[in-house]
Order: sequence, then structure tokens, then C-alpha cells
Amino acid sequence: MPGRPRYARRVRAPPAYDAHADWYERYVTAEAATYRVRVTELVTQLLGPGAGACLDLCCGNGIHAPALRDRGWRPIGVDLSGGQLRHATGRLPVARGDATTLPVATGRLPAVVCVLAHTDLPDYPAVLREAARVLRPGGRFVHAGVHPCFVGAFADRSRRPQVVVDQRYADRSRSFDAWCPRGVRARVGAWHLPLADLLNAVTSAGLRVVRVVESPIDGVPDTLGLLAIRPDHQ
Repeated sequence: MPGRPRYARRVRAPPAYDAHADWYERYVTAEAATYRVRVTELVTQLLGPGAGACLDLCCGNGIHAPALRDRGWRPIGVDLSGGQLRHATGRLPVARGDATTLPVATGRLPAVVCVLAHTDLPDYPAVLREAARVLRPGGRFVHAGVHPCFVGAFADRSRRPQVVVDQRYADRSRSFDAWCPRGVRARVGAWHLPLADLLNAVTSAGLRVVRVVESPIDGVPDTLGLLAIRPDHQ
């Protein structure tokens, strides 16, 4: 209409996993099942038993929900990928949402977990701040992800057990380079977050790290997990 300002329509690209959701479901339940079970055991070991809601942040296909439920928690999931959530809905209640602006009230949750997701996120520190925000005092946060020092575009693992790390360790940009061309990273890419940046982001979010665990394969850790608590007084 004359006189009415016109606005450009913002077109947002679909989440990276939407195009690979069906493949990912097959991958984590078959080819990568052994690794997935190891990661799930790390998460439940760090989180421990409990009661009440546990937010599975960036839940993907919800594959870890049954193990959380077995520990007494009531898992709920949030993810941006509608394709992934198609598979997750059979495993836990879910909502589609941005991990940096969670549809959850402040200080409400006793537990939050974020599993194998930090390299999918361009601003993981912002996600950690949201996780801290929705946790109640004394609430638990568990991070589990690929090891920042030994897994990434900078790390050649093709001659295991030897791992060769190059100067790209300092590169925080997104990369599709991967030693395994059949895996996740060759399909969706990854944002690298060096170890110091990861740990500093957790504490800067107002969380207190109480335990860190490295999970090795062939003697070299490929997974890092940590438990952090939201202090009673901030």
C-alpha cells in the first residue's frame, strides 16, 4: 500500500541436520552405536541419579533420553532441527527452539545436559549462559563432547593410536575437514572451541566445574565430559 514502509523478507537457512536427520538416526543406532553408548554412559556417570526435569539441550534425535530416564530423571528436549525432532518425539517430550534463547523460565530446572552438540554451535558460550540461566541454584549441568585437543579438523586420527595435531588448533572457524569422510563432521561441519575457551566459557556463565572426565580410545581421549553446578549464591 502507498505510504506503508516495505521490509525485506529475512530467509533463514534450514538447520544443518535437517538434510541428514534420517542418515544420522541410522548412524548413531548402527555404525556409531558403540561410541554413542560410551558417551551416554559418560553423561549418566557425571549427572548421577536424580528426580525432576532434565533438559536435553540440543537433543537431536533424543537418543540419550532412555538412559536419563533410567537414572530417575524426566528428560525434555530442545533442538532447532525439525528433522532431528521427528525422531526425538518417540523418545522424549520436545520443543523446537534456539539454544541461545531457550523457552524456559529462569531458575526452574534441576539439571541440563548438552551432549555432542558444542561443535554444532557457532556461539557455545551463549548456549552455556542460557543453560546457567535456566538452572536453579544447586542445579547440575553436564557437557559431553568431542575432545577439544584431539578431535577436529586440526587432528589427523587416521593412523591411530597416533594423533597428529597441527596449527589449525587455534582456528575457531567452521570447517568440514574430517579424517573420517563417512562421519558427521564431513556432512554438517564443526566449529572448533579450544580447551581453554571451553572451560572459561563454563565458568564465565556462572557455573562451577566440579568434575572433568576424559574418555579414551586406543589410549588417547576422544571425548571430554564435565559436571558443573550453579552455585547457590551468584
